[in-house]
Amino acid sequence: MNTSRREFLTLLGAAGAAAAVAPSSLFAAPKVEPFSFVFITDAHIQPELNAAMGTDMAMKKARTFKADFAINGGDHVFDSLGVPKARALQLFDLYDKTEQDLGLKVHHTIGNHDVFGIYPVSGVSPTDPLYGKKIFEDRFGKRFYTFDHKGVHFIVLDSIGITSDRMYEGRIDAEQMEWLKADLAALPKGTPIIISVHIPLVSAFASYIPMPMTPAKHQSLTVGNANEVVDLLDGHNVLGVLQGHTHINENVEYKGIPYITSGAVCGNWWKGVRMGTPEGFTVVTVAGGKMTTHYETYGFKAVGA
Repeated sequence: MNTSRREFLTLLGAAGAAAAVAPSSLFAAPKVEPFSFVFITDAHIQPELNAAMGTDMAMKKARTFKADFAINGGDHVFDSLGVPKARALQLFDLYDKTEQDLGLKVHHTIGNHDVFGIYPVSGVSPTDPLYGKKIFEDRFGKRFYTFDHKGVHFIVLDSIGITSDRMYEGRIDAEQMEWLKADLAALPKGTPIIISVHIPLVSAFASYIPMPMTPAKHQSLTVGNANEVVDLLDGHNVLGVLQGHTHINENVEYKGIPYITSGAVCGNWWKGVRMGTPEGFTVVTVAGGKMTTHYETYGFKAVGA
């Protein structure tokens, strides 16, 4: 008889579960029910360039789909990195108000522009209680976490590394890597997994743009230690990885895992189409043991376009 992990822990009891170490192979993988959700990323909301109106249009279009929930892929605001506290709070308040038009439960992923005050030009001290990622945690909760829905295990990662010179890079930190390793090891074999991350783990974006004249000081287009994460995913039933940050539609498959980078709600930072990808969001469907996606636009016209 197959026993689910939840049933096993219930039978064992809280005290016994804490002491017992049972291999995940003893648990049956959960049964998956078909469902859809929306992946909305890179709104870069601001009072200027009709960004609030555009984000509102995207949210209202997204709610027309039969979606169980939404995942925000990061960069909710533009920009929290290098502005005073009053401006950053204004931006997050504006986002909070606009998200209400979506009418769905939203799971949030931290983006680089959601990090507060790390650029010295902001005038913000590292001692400020909202400095760095605290503003995100204060507004949305944990910076990395999991949740389960209809038999699928979702993993939301924090891909933003804050450097010693008060810049950012793409990185999954050591604490998170240990947590991820433990989380994956505890899953019943065959459990379907979907991952959300802001800065892409796997992308060919660097192939689409001119080579920079001087090397970047920090790796910011992709996650610098992505190979460590990809290695951890070996042997697991990862249906797909949803990514943001580059504002283009891209699907790269590596080792059987699709890495889907979504176009941005803001397109080219509210100034039109971004490298062929218009303003929009991604609709995701899980059925038949697979994850499929399609991109939806919502009719925004940039100022002056």
